[in-house]
Amino acid sequence: MNFFKLPFLLKLTLVIISIIGIGYLIELGQSILAPFFLAFLMAMLFLPFSTFLERKLRFPRSVSTMISVLCMLVILAGLIFFFGSQLSSFTKDLPHLRMQFDTVFNGLQKWVYHTFNVKIHEQLDYIDQALNKLLSSSGVILGFTFGIFSTGLGFLVFFILFFIFILNYRRILNNFIVNVFSEKHKASVQEVVSEVRVMTKKYIIGLCIQIIIVSSLTSIILAILGVKYAILLGVLTGLLNVIPYLGICISLVISCFIAFATTTPSTCIYVIIGYIGVHVVDGNIVLPFVVGSKVKINALFSFIGIIVGEHLWGISGMFLCIPAIAIIKIIFERVDGLQPWGKLLGEDEKPNKKKKSYKISKNITLKEMD
Repeated sequence: MNFFKLPFLLKLTLVIISIIGIGYLIELGQSILAPFFLAFLMAMLFLPFSTFLERKLRFPRSVSTMISVLCMLVILAGLIFFFGSQLSSFTKDLPHLRMQFDTVFNGLQKWVYHTFNVKIHEQLDYIDQALNKLLSSSGVILGFTFGIFSTGLGFLVFFILFFIFILNYRRILNNFIVNVFSEKHKASVQEVVSEVRVMTKKYIIGLCIQIIIVSSLTSIILAILGVKYAILLGVLTGLLNVIPYLGICISLVISCFIAFATTTPSTCIYVIIGYIGVHVVDGNIVLPFVVGSKVKINALFSFIGIIVGEHLWGISGMFLCIPAIAIIKIIFERVDGLQPWGKLLGEDEKPNKKKKSYKISKNITLKEMD
């Protein structure tokens, strides 16, 4: 029975039931699927390096895999050390920041009193109520923080194990994906696998370049404005910018809070202007040439993907949703009957612009997967 020849209502019903079932299974397997998908992305990034060690330096596959793992762990350790040292100094300055924030806030209270005729003791009552609620929930906050730490530690362990297995057994996985389909579809399946591998590698590389550029620009702007912890806030902005649209807003709120506590309230306005400038540069220069050319997903489904990813996998889902949609788009564009869905996920093409053909060398791909 051909699915595409069924009546429309029956097809729609089957599609909805399938989406609900797949979504439930994805949410149910979050602790396994999220680190597995991230390990797959990183394995595709380290695949050329591992292949170089095996073919040029004649290293065994197990040795090349462990060297790749060590390189990745060194990068992760550097990031953890950086954030740990920065957060340590930030924790030591918390009393000073609180005093400075109180001074600035007292001036703001006087301004509110003279401008809106709201008495200071009434403002203090509202603040005391908010602080009491915050302090009463400190146990909940500590429990939530411990939960994040334990979950993140388990995520890291699974991620490293999956990374090792995917790199070490990549030939078996590739042969299974190709051979599980019938003979007439093997060429198309191999083409999809090749394109997914190339797209994933280019996307991760472009994403790293984007993080470096955005982090550098933000750090320079915050340092010029005299905001403390400019490098920490810049790197945090670059990492959060991976989440389209929402990440830059979250980092802006954090930077404005630090700027308000460490400088003058007017500095927050310049911080907002600086972030707008960074977002304009990122959206019109960095993203189209570095990342946008690799993964062309329209803004509507990027935003929907962020919401669905956060609902299914939390914060990790917000980071992984865009490459997941890009892989789904590639598969849709290669399957008969699903091409309209692939075009729906992509960007609008100009009618007069000729579409460039995109071919991948299967020989190179097969050598890397062997």
